Amino acid sequence: MTTRYVYDFSEGDKDQKDLLGGKGANLAEMVKIGLPVPPGFTITTDACRVYLQSGKAPESLAAEVTEHLGHMEKAMGRTLGDPANPLLVSVRSGAKFSMPGMMETVLNIGLNDESVYGLADVAGERFAWDSYRRLLQMFGKTVLGIDSEVFEARIEQIKNSRHVEQDTDLNAADLAMLCVYFKTAIENATGHPFPQDPREQLNAAVEAVFRSWGGDRAVLYRRQERIPHDLGTAVNVQTMVFGNMSDDSGTGVCFTRDPSTGEKGVYGDFLMNAQGEDVVAGIRNARPLAELHGESPDAYALLLDNMKRLEDHYRDLCDIEFTIERGKLWMLQTRVGKRTAEAAFRIAGQLIDEGVISEEEALTRVTGAQLSNLMFPRFDASAKSALITTGVAASPGAAVGKIVFSSAAAKEWADRGEDVILVRTETNPDDLVGMIASKGILTSRGGKTSHAAVVARGMGTTCVCGADELVIDSAHKSISLRGQAAEPLREGDMISIDGATGQVFRGAVPVVASAVVDYFEGNVDAASAEASDTVKAVDRIMKIADRVRRLRVRANADTPEDAARSVRFGAEGIGLCRTEHMFLGDRRELVERLILAETDEARTAALEGLRPLQRKDFEEIFQAMGNLPVTIRLIDPPLHEFLPNIVEMTAKMAVAEADGTATQADKTMYAAVQRLHESNPMFGLRGVRLGLVTEGLFEMQVRAILEAFQVVRKSGIVGTAEIMVPLIDTYQELDLVRNSALKIAREKGEQVGPGHNVMIGTMMELPRACLTAGKIAESADFFSFGTNDLTQTTWGFSRDDVEASFFSNYLEKGIFQVSPFETIDEDGVGQLVKLAVSTARAVKPNLKAGVCGEHGGDPESVHFFHNAGLDYVSCSPFRVPVARLEAGRAAVMNPA
Repeated sequence: MTTRYVYDFSEGDKDQKDLLGGKGANLAEMVKIGLPVPPGFTITTDACRVYLQSGKAPESLAAEVTEHLGHMEKAMGRTLGDPANPLLVSVRSGAKFSMPGMMETVLNIGLNDESVYGLADVAGERFAWDSYRRLLQMFGKTVLGIDSEVFEARIEQIKNSRHVEQDTDLNAADLAMLCVYFKTAIENATGHPFPQDPREQLNAAVEAVFRSWGGDRAVLYRRQERIPHDLGTAVNVQTMVFGNMSDDSGTGVCFTRDPSTGEKGVYGDFLMNAQGEDVVAGIRNARPLAELHGESPDAYALLLDNMKRLEDHYRDLCDIEFTIERGKLWMLQTRVGKRTAEAAFRIAGQLIDEGVISEEEALTRVTGAQLSNLMFPRFDASAKSALITTGVAASPGAAVGKIVFSSAAAKEWADRGEDVILVRTETNPDDLVGMIASKGILTSRGGKTSHAAVVARGMGTTCVCGADELVIDSAHKSISLRGQAAEPLREGDMISIDGATGQVFRGAVPVVASAVVDYFEGNVDAASAEASDTVKAVDRIMKIADRVRRLRVRANADTPEDAARSVRFGAEGIGLCRTEHMFLGDRRELVERLILAETDEARTAALEGLRPLQRKDFEEIFQAMGNLPVTIRLIDPPLHEFLPNIVEMTAKMAVAEADGTATQADKTMYAAVQRLHESNPMFGLRGVRLGLVTEGLFEMQVRAILEAFQVVRKSGIVGTAEIMVPLIDTYQELDLVRNSALKIAREKGEQVGPGHNVMIGTMMELPRACLTAGKIAESADFFSFGTNDLTQTTWGFSRDDVEASFFSNYLEKGIFQVSPFETIDEDGVGQLVKLAVSTARAVKPNLKAGVCGEHGGDPESVHFFHNAGLDYVSCSPFRVPVARLEAGRAAVMNPA
């Protein structure tokens, strides 16, 4: 069967976006419901894909275009390029997903040196030459690739010679002169004259639109919006109607509701005696749509009627382009309109109240990304600002503060009431105190999953990473721009960073706070008169999401403060409490004593010194969580992370030994650093391996957990303590730890397992564990997938290294649509998760399974985990509301 590549607008509908693209499908839909649409046809995305793969259009395309062009000519009573009264057409892109301004458009196809006079006879001399000028300019830039400045400079030159400011002030003779200039420029640039054959113009324009799918800006936009690169674009060929034909002609863009606030009303802009590009490009100051009533009352009344018909038909906010030609209204395009995050939530609620959509469908009209956008403070867009550089937008928000270069300085300055931005080349776990104290974090290295980024997102702190134009000199406390002689910034200077865009500004940019966070924190009652319309709308949608979702949502929290905040944000437990963070700061000395212990007695003493501190930490967390479950991961990182850096220690010892100042303590520490040093610590002595090799370590933690749990239970709290063993490879490892923990539990009078208040499970973060999940499940009360390490070990990536070395290259080449550390790799890592769940539940049908990696708060990943049958996701406290919303959306969009 021969593939068909061309469809008249009368042959499609809005559900054929895969084939006809969004624009073509919506044009067909408007024809279908009887709106006045200029006749035309759509060349399918299939044709584009053939062109992109072979470098030429399908063989049958030319004949199909001829056939459908004939239909247009018959409908309009004119032929393409007719010297007496030419039919002119536009050629526009139209992909499945809206990509505004990313691909090409050519207007007025069909004009040439002869037909321009025919058009002048019919529509006026100035209009004809202006239309020809626009064709030459667009064709030269879009089809032939000539720098637009060649044309713009000539326009400016002739305006200056005529002492006028606007293009509209040029007369017919001026425009005719421009056409001569433009044709000469085209021939000089290409070696060929501008094509006079209208069909040759049409064919070239179609191919230019096909090529624009692979243009730099289109590729970058798709990467940013996560649009697949293999879709291709449709091409829409449509009869030209002219808003610049006369004083009773015009053009505009309108919305059925305010896309900024969601309010119903008359919203949009128009210009009389202009073409659509004049409105979009801002060549002239557009007028409010309501004023159209005074210019063209009949067209205005019909437009309002069509706007209502379209919103009723699409059941959503519609974005519409229209043209009025000599008083007659034509509808050129419609689509479900883009809107702000505030408008999205408010419109969803309005449509429920109007009986247009159900509560469940309202969840499909908002996204987690929009909710996240509402939760972060933002800079006042109207304020003046001085941009310094742009890095990676790592954690959204707007932060203003004084530059500090160390964690200690951040804490010190913050304690005396200063707002600070911690500026580091890169951060490490020892910077945590300073990161908590800071309003924002700025680094010159790292990406979205670097230490700074992950920790900042977890805390809801604004962060910009990888600002590699910055030279950060912590020793001299200065920041300069690479290769520039500008005055450096110094400690105490004020800067502003935008974690949503990656922009860094000099000085303080005014910030607008988030009322939505105040609502989640419990500071604003959504039912009160003081609550904003946006807060009320968010509250309504969140209640719907909580009602319909199957997935539970927990939080990753290591401190009582984080635990309490996660509860306020709606968390239903802790899915990951990392105990290693409890060994930092003042407790590092105790850990060092454990590492340096040379006898059983010394090791036992060090562990007993840590146990009451751990117990107190766990008591506070259990208390904060009340009757909710708490999953505590036993210590995971290698012990060398608690010791001095080997490079720094080696240098220090070399100097000390040379000048004879090396102490025995120095030598003992250096020996330990050397002994514990690993070439690849990620795959070394860590997790369960560390607990099995370091006698008494895991036992101390289990005792501290159970003792704390029993203390809190005496106050009437009845939650669940879930002890999680990290980095399991084989069931034998889990058995050894479990048997030891069971012995301690029996000593404490605790029963362990499903249905009891204490459970012992494992973190599934290695491929072998997933492949042997059925056997491991026999020894586990629950599984929690650590997708950060599972992604590293499945891909063979070291996250800290690969982001800086080649991730950007992989994204540019299309190997990644998005970093697998941001969104779960469904084809690889995801399959391991699904396999592990299915094989484990074949052994234990009711085995509880969750995820506690960063993916637990990623909107796309939440949908995958819902479909994979997991019981819960766990994420940073700040992302809990996003996960709750997406879990509700997943239940509606992927019903069982």
